[in-house]
Amino acid sequence: MKIITPVLPGVSRLGRIAELSREPSKRLKWFDYYYSHGHNARLTCRHFDISPQTFYRWKRRYDAEHLESLEGRSHWPRRVRQPTYSEELVQAVVSLREKYPRWGKDKLVILLAQEGYRVSASTVGRILSYAKRRGILKEPIPNYVSAHKRPRKRPYAQRKPKYYQAAAPGDIVQLDTLDLRPLPGVLLKHFTAHDVVCKWNVMGVYREASAATAAHFLDNLEARMPFSVRAIQVDGGSEFESIFEEMCRRRGIRLFVLPPRSPKLNGGVERAHRTHTEEFYEVTDSTFELAELRRNLLEWEITYNTVRPHQALDYLTPVRFLNQQGKEVKCH
Repeated sequence: MKIITPVLPGVSRLGRIAELSREPSKRLKWFDYYYSHGHNARLTCRHFDISPQTFYRWKRRYDAEHLESLEGRSHWPRRVRQPTYSEELVQAVVSLREKYPRWGKDKLVILLAQEGYRVSASTVGRILSYAKRRGILKEPIPNYVSAHKRPRKRPYAQRKPKYYQAAAPGDIVQLDTLDLRPLPGVLLKHFTAHDVVCKWNVMGVYREASAATAAHFLDNLEARMPFSVRAIQVDGGSEFESIFEEMCRRRGIRLFVLPPRSPKLNGGVERAHRTHTEEFYEVTDSTFELAELRRNLLEWEITYNTVRPHQALDYLTPVRFLNQQGKEVKCH
């Protein structure tokens, strides 16, 4: 009985393997393993960590006499849709778009109809895409005139580099403010500094959120954090500019400013604000006189850092977490 093997023998097979690229050579190993292990497809799939669908698809294509059958094929469609619009219509669309650069395809359809062109909005959209790809249509560079669109140049603050990650307490301290309206006609500003590693918080309350009050809070922050602060992360609020930014520069504290409309990047301090609101401000019996409120807030700060278990720290307090890290902490 003559047995036909799908594996080419000797020099002939080696010569053809040398002509294969990386992916076909890898697929050829599937079938060598498959035929040498009793035609067991499931074993082959487990051995090479491939799906049965993938294996059987290439098995149907595999030809032992023509190893190039394992080469990948182009996925380009056999029939490509040909444009039905004329070059004259393309020029008309491009001319209108250059004249009215912020008008979309629906408005351009109306203007084209006035010029005698009966065309759908989807066709105009395809023409615009075609013109941009070919470089026929070039969009104008926008001149931003709205204040919120014009990024301010900061003399010291910068975006946090991707490589910079917080590994130890003090590497990144998130800082943010919270509006408090405890009584009619009363507006206070609550400051929170939140360390992203050990969850230590420093808090303060002021009548306004200005660069001067932020700078004053920076003094308290450095005095009441039980470790050195190497970087502070803030949003684009004006209270974190001017004097505050200059003080960070003088003290060698890196200042990272968030991109616009991205409070999620300061998620730690945002969540801490909710905790302070629910667990202190909403249950305190303070009269909200500033002197009394500051004393009560300082007591809550001590409770938060030394008594309250934190789920993110596996139910340790920040002070116990620091002690386990070998840092001696003396809380104010």
